[in-house]
Order: sequence, then structure tokens, then C-alpha cells
Amino acid sequence: MFDFSPEPGASGPELYDSLVQAAAALVDGEPDPVANMANLAALIWQFVPELNWAGFYRMIEGELVLGPFIGKPACLRIALGSGVCGTAAATMQSQCVADVHAFPGHIACDAASASELVVPVIRDGTVIAVIDLDSPRPARFAADDVTGMEALARIISPSI
Repeated sequence: MFDFSPEPGASGPELYDSLVQAAAALVDGEPDPVANMANLAALIWQFVPELNWAGFYRMIEGELVLGPFIGKPACLRIALGSGVCGTAAATMQSQCVADVHAFPGHIACDAASASELVVPVIRDGTVIAVIDLDSPRPARFAADDVTGMEALARIISPSI
């Protein structure tokens, strides 16, 4: 049994340090990438407040394919360069979007989403997945969220 919880009142770097440590422990020794992504999506949901979607899109044959997540049903496939997820994968750079409705080509899977953070997971110089976080609150994500999720992506890349 796993019992990971953020420290009460933790935010910013403290929250993400705890999240990264918990994620490393959670995937330690488990070789199945889908099982790891499923547990990681649940862990992110538990640690990061004000989300309405948290999960993964996996890079398969040149496009992003829906992976494990928590939230409403989502788009199954996303082309590289399309929407926030496709842009993050194509550019290999995190995308922190304060207002998804102002993002050119945004793909709306949940009408309640107002802001989004997408972080590419890179292994050996190649994007293997993206971590996608949506929030119903505009401008929910800040620099600490980007830095923290990028640290998480580096830690989990060998395990997914």
C-alpha cells in the first residue's frame, strides 16, 4: 500500500519536491509504463490542487495517443503541433497557457478548462509522452508549476 500525501500547507517548490520524491518511490522497480503512468496521474491529482484533468499522452508512431489520466473523457489522438499538447511535443518545450481560449488551435476536451500546463517527457533526446494538466481556473499555473512538473518529467522518463 502506498500512502503519499503533500505536506499540509505545502506549495510551490516544497510541494513539487514532495511530489517528485513520491513519484520516484512509486515507480521504483515497476517496469510497466502504463501502470506507472496510471499511478503517476493519480499522484499528480492528489498533490496538485485545482485541476480538472491530469494525465498523459503517449507518443506512438508520430502522434500523441491518450494514456492514463484522471478527469473527463479526453481526445484520443493529437497530431504533433496541434493544440497545447501537440505544440509541447513538437517543440520539446513546456507550454504554460493562462487562457486556453486564446491559444491558437486549442483542442477543447472539457469546456470547463480555462488554463493548461503541458510538459514533454523526454528520453534520449526524444519526446516519449507529455504530462497534461488542465484547470478550471484561469492563469492557474505559474513558474513553480512549470519547474516542478519539468523535474517530475525528468525523474519519470526512464519509467514510462
